[in-house]
Amino acid sequence: MISAGEFRNGVTFEMDGQVLQIVEFQHVKPGKGAAFVRTKLKNVITGAVVERTFNPTDKFPPAFVERKDMQYLYNDGDLYYFMDPESFEQIPINKSTLSDNFKFVKEETMCKIVSYKGSVFAVEPPNFMDLEVTDTEPGFAGNTATNTFKPATLETGAEIKVPLFINIGDKIKIDTRTSEYLSRA
Repeated sequence: MISAGEFRNGVTFEMDGQVLQIVEFQHVKPGKGAAFVRTKLKNVITGAVVERTFNPTDKFPPAFVERKDMQYLYNDGDLYYFMDPESFEQIPINKSTLSDNFKFVKEETMCKIVSYKGSVFAVEPPNFMDLEVTDTEPGFAGNTATNTFKPATLETGAEIKVPLFINIGDKIKIDTRTSEYLSRA
């Protein structure tokens, strides 16, 4: 059991049938009255963030969230297949479980599969991906005074904004968390 007085950032625990992770915590000792712990909690399955206060003696069972590296193989309709590189076991994951930034992942990429008690609730792609530009309008560098961007389609089908000097066939580095162009690869 974890007491509220032992809370630290990143600790996961169960409360009211939900799996919660501590995003922020603060031990408060007011001049009058009992001490308490002010927290910001994130529901790891739904992603909802709530603020809550606890008595430092409150106890909760710890929750073990498993993160495992798995290789993305292919998709078949709404099912995306991942393989464990150690056991070669394949698991299908529904498209609704995947995050928005999964559009930058190409086949044979290693991703983190996040599960709780065997139930997968998230897939975390790598933070950075090197992808090839498959379609973009020709740009003319030097014809503007400020940074100007144009739309480009990548090899995974995702669309992002890139600088004017990027052409079809260029490999570029993308931050999958922000969906932004970083540099040429």
